[in-house]
Amino acid sequence: MKRYFLSFFLVVTLLAGCTTGSNNNDRANVALIEKYIQAVEKMDYTAMADLLDNNYIGYGPSYGDSITKAEAVENWKYNVENLYKSIHYDRSRNVAVTVPDGPNKGEWVSNWGQVDIVYKNGRGEVILWANSIYQIEHGKIIKSYTFYNEADALRQMGYIFCKPEDLKNE
Repeated sequence: MKRYFLSFFLVVTLLAGCTTGSNNNDRANVALIEKYIQAVEKMDYTAMADLLDNNYIGYGPSYGDSITKAEAVENWKYNVENLYKSIHYDRSRNVAVTVPDGPNKGEWVSNWGQVDIVYKNGRGEVILWANSIYQIEHGKIIKSYTFYNEADALRQMGYIFCKPEDLKNE
C-alpha cells in the first residue's frame, strides 16, 4: 500500500510539475502582452520596441501587409507624434496557447477587445473591434497578426464609400 501511495504521489507530482511549467509560460506570455498593450496605451514606442524581438515581423490588418521591427517602431513614432491623441483598450482579453507542431509551432497569445482611438487636431474618434495574435520566444514578441475592419475605421472618420461606376456618373 505504501509503495502504491508513493508511486501515485510521484506520478502526480511529476504531472503537476509539467502542468505548472506550461502555466508559468502562459502567465509570463500573457504578462508580456499586457505590458505591450500598456506601452501602446501610454504611446511609448520605446517600451514597445523593447518588447519586440530584433527579427520581429507583423502581418495585417490587410492581406499581404507586413512590417519589420524597425518599420513598426518608426510607424508608431510617427503616429504618436502626429496622429494619435490617445489609445485605450476596453474589454481587452488575452488567452495563451501552445501550438505543438506544424508551421505555427510555438507559444502564442491572442488579444481581442475594443480599441478606442482619439485623433489629434479634431480628426475625431474611432472605436474598433480588434484581434492581435502574438508569437513569443525567449520573452520577446517575434511575430504578430492583427485583424480589424479598416473600412469601419475610415467610415467612422467620415469617409464615404461608393462604387467606381457611381463616380463615373458625376
